[in-house]
Amino acid sequence: MLRAYTALHALGHAHSVECWRAGELVGGVYGVAVGQVFFGESMFSRISNASKVALAVLCRQLVEWGYTLMDCQMESAHLSSLGAQEISRPDFTRLLTTLCHTPPAGHAWSQPAP
Repeated sequence: MLRAYTALHALGHAHSVECWRAGELVGGVYGVAVGQVFFGESMFSRISNASKVALAVLCRQLVEWGYTLMDCQMESAHLSSLGAQEISRPDFTRLLTTLCHTPPAGHAWSQPAP
C-alpha cells in the first residue's frame, strides 16, 4: 500500500489534508483524485474532531477547484452528519463515467490549501 500511494502521489493523484497542533499531527483525511472526483480513503483523529476539521477544509477546497463528487465509500451516521448523501450504484457509475474524465480547475493541488 505504501508503494502504491507513493506512486499515486508522484503522479499527482494521492493527496492528504492534515491537522497539526503544536507541531503534532492530530488528524486528517487522505485519498485519490481522478478528474473531478475525490475518492476518500481514510480519516483519523488523535484529538476529538480533528478529522472533521480536515474533511471540512478538504470539501471547501474541492468545491473551489470544481470537484463535483467525493466518494466516501460507506454510508455512516458520522458522514451523514457532515452532509454526505448516499447515491444509487447506477447514478454513481454514470457520474464516474463523466467526472473521472473531466479535469478540475487548472490550479487544483498545485499549492497547499490555506
